[in-house]
Amino acid sequence: GLVRTTKKYSLTGLDLFKSKILSWSQDYEDIVYLDSNNHADEYSSFDLLLAVDAFTSIKTDYTDGFLKLKEYYNTTQDWIFGYLSYDLKNDTENLTSQNSDGLEFPDLYFFQPKKVIYLKEDELIFSYLKMVDDEIEEDYKAIIDQTLEKPDQSNCGKVKISLRITKDVYKEKINRMLAHIHRGDIYEANFCQEFYAENSCINPILTFMHLNRISEPPFSTFFRRNDNYVLSASPERYIKKKGSKIISQPIKGTAKRSQSVEEDNQLRANLEKNPKERSENIMIVDLVRNDLSRLAIKGSVKVEELCEVYTFKQVHQMISTVTAEVDSNSSPVDIIKSTFPMGSMTGAPKVSAMKIIEELEETKRGIYSGAIGYFTPDKDFDFNVVIRTILYNSTNKFISYSVGGAITAKSDPDQEYEECLIKAKAMREVLEQQ
Repeated sequence: GLVRTTKKYSLTGLDLFKSKILSWSQDYEDIVYLDSNNHADEYSSFDLLLAVDAFTSIKTDYTDGFLKLKEYYNTTQDWIFGYLSYDLKNDTENLTSQNSDGLEFPDLYFFQPKKVIYLKEDELIFSYLKMVDDEIEEDYKAIIDQTLEKPDQSNCGKVKISLRITKDVYKEKINRMLAHIHRGDIYEANFCQEFYAENSCINPILTFMHLNRISEPPFSTFFRRNDNYVLSASPERYIKKKGSKIISQPIKGTAKRSQSVEEDNQLRANLEKNPKERSENIMIVDLVRNDLSRLAIKGSVKVEELCEVYTFKQVHQMISTVTAEVDSNSSPVDIIKSTFPMGSMTGAPKVSAMKIIEELEETKRGIYSGAIGYFTPDKDFDFNVVIRTILYNSTNKFISYSVGGAITAKSDPDQEYEECLIKAKAMREVLEQQ
């Protein structure tokens, strides 16, 4: 691998600094900005992580996507940042993606950044490739001295959001999904619908900051590749590797928040006890355990938390934590491939669920319900699940966000539709106030 120069600075005033560094990064065509919003816990390696300025990159469709990524990672032996779209399912299984796609993002994209900047407990660390290491001091000053002007929004106008399917069509599709469940084809499947705007523009950085502010999730991401933007307020970790330990944290079960403390506590307690939500979560935990056991050391797969309720600004979520140990020779890319796509966004059994989803959904998922994250030079990685996310192609002037929910035998189509609207609320609010 290439040599990097690192330099450390101490930092105070985190919120202002985040706005400054994000604003500074906008001069680059390749950006991955990850913010844990003070949720950094024993599982989170950074409070903030930014990668900019591609030295090398890989862009491919799903054909042999994981193999190409593995070769790329083995060649760079460095930090690489990027995303895996949901449609890489066609690389892991004999599946296809035929649905409409207004976004036209590549199926897989990663880059090796010349500049990596991260924050860990008030220490700001710059890790630059040799060819740019003389810019560290200059960049640090430029970030600190960023003036934050109010960008002009006037040329964008109001974003008019359309529904890909009406409520009646949604309910009819859920009933078809339920027929598959009653027939025994599947136990559970995640059905998603798209909301979109054509001939529209947004200011990506303002939109992201607004979305992040109202949600403050642990896996918040601003991604840019030329004219493709991913503005994500994801609460969900897909998979992380730290040393020999693998951690996956599927979310299944959502309840809205209330302004009233009493009612909010009640909503939380109801979610904790809800048999439908618990059974959904447990089914996915079984699937994740099964996926992890493919490459884990025998007997090492453990459920560390089952159906724990976590509270976020917009919603309460039921989260489980599944861990495993892997052999030090395991390829990081193979570990991801063996569990991809994440069970919380597919269903069980996985392959049957993915086939039925493809047949009933109207939109190609693309990066939605895929994963964004990074690999480190020493074979660690961390990826989120791309949900609660606004996707934007500035050349096509196309904006999209999707929401979904797990359908099980106990699902009621009207309640499922309501849950989708709860999940869509933050994205709709941000776009309508733009």
